[in-house]
Amino acid sequence: MASEHSAAAGAGQPSALVRFVQFVPLGAVAVVLLDSATDFFPDDPLAGILTPTRLALLLGVIALVVPVRGRPRARLRDFRTRLDLPIGLLVAVSAATTYRGGHPTAPLRGLLTVIACHYLVVAVRRTRPESWRAIALLALTGVAAAATSAFSQVTNETPTGFCRTGLLADVACDAAGDGVLIRATGTFANPNLLAAFLVLLLPFALLATVCVDERTARTTVVVLVVIGYGALLTTFSRAGYVAGAAGLLVLGGAYWLAPRIADRAQRRLFAVLGTLALLGAAGAIWAVSRAGNSLGVRGQAWEAALRLAADNPLGVGLGRSGTAISAAAPGGRTFVHAHNLWLNWLVEAGPLGLLAITAVAAIAVYCAARAARAKSVIGTVGLAALTGFFLMSMMDHPANLDRIDALLWCTLAVITAETPATWRNHPGTTPTLVPTQPKRPRHGPQRVGAAG
Repeated sequence: MASEHSAAAGAGQPSALVRFVQFVPLGAVAVVLLDSATDFFPDDPLAGILTPTRLALLLGVIALVVPVRGRPRARLRDFRTRLDLPIGLLVAVSAATTYRGGHPTAPLRGLLTVIACHYLVVAVRRTRPESWRAIALLALTGVAAAATSAFSQVTNETPTGFCRTGLLADVACDAAGDGVLIRATGTFANPNLLAAFLVLLLPFALLATVCVDERTARTTVVVLVVIGYGALLTTFSRAGYVAGAAGLLVLGGAYWLAPRIADRAQRRLFAVLGTLALLGAAGAIWAVSRAGNSLGVRGQAWEAALRLAADNPLGVGLGRSGTAISAAAPGGRTFVHAHNLWLNWLVEAGPLGLLAITAVAAIAVYCAARAARAKSVIGTVGLAALTGFFLMSMMDHPANLDRIDALLWCTLAVITAETPATWRNHPGTTPTLVPTQPKRPRHGPQRVGAAG
């Protein structure tokens, strides 16, 4: 009897092969997220254009789609999202400006790599609804790695090459004497990149509190998140401070305020106000770019970017904005990018590229806002992360770094995977399994079901 019971129990367990194949896609996601935090993979390719990150992505996608007895494989519908059309336009425009201009293809391959990250995460979330717990713990691990490295630089007074004497003035690290403040860079080469990383990932790290039920374990998670926000302060990034504060405000406001905005007229009012705010910010950028050096090097970069966009309607090519702006801006200063995500895409890929990336951002924010209004924890943290990051991207372009870019596209994937792929839910056109959010955000066991 005992042997029969053991055999019956073993028959209900997945085989070792099934467990391994199920692990590989999530393992690939873990590799991408941890590499975004620590840059532990070498940048040199293993062979040809196959880098370690691309190899991990390739193995992850193969493990998702290969048929294995005892495990349903991922279908095309599991990869589809509402971002498919703008992503397709973005890739088409990027390929056109690259090949038409005869530019190097490495930036285009980089774009395709982060988009592959996006669809891998989407499929993992669709096929493994419980994977939100793993993603939350990976976010917490990444925050802890970058934040503790930043604090180590400050507490040990390790020179980073970036200094500040106050929030309004940068100084040379060797010119301010004892009053100089070290700007932490953590696992990045620039304090603004560290700030952007933390702004984007900290809300998802807070999601890890839902993964544990025991009080002291939740306290540990909260302590690590507090350390992460403390590390944000050590960057002395003005845009990072504003973006981090905005994310926290959205995190609270989306949880308590959004579910109460049930009237359609109120939602339209908020949508109009948000659109006007974006248009006003764009108008302000245009105005200050014409106002001399009112914003220092950023004003010079924006003014040069607008001139380049007018002269190059098809764009100057992916990855070439820094060189083009450096040549067009007065003073001989060297720029790496346009110091604005939207202007950078306008310069590199023209108006169609700007339209595509704007559509990606708008749809993702819309999906997160709708989920947050429905008391979705993932929607709430996603809305906070995107709000802070896109706000910071008005004054900088952290996604110019491939590690931050990969993290951004993974964030977009986590959010859009919770939403049906089409705007109208017709039978047979949307995934039959749409992962739901944890029911209670603070304590108790979580119930995972299917959204209609």
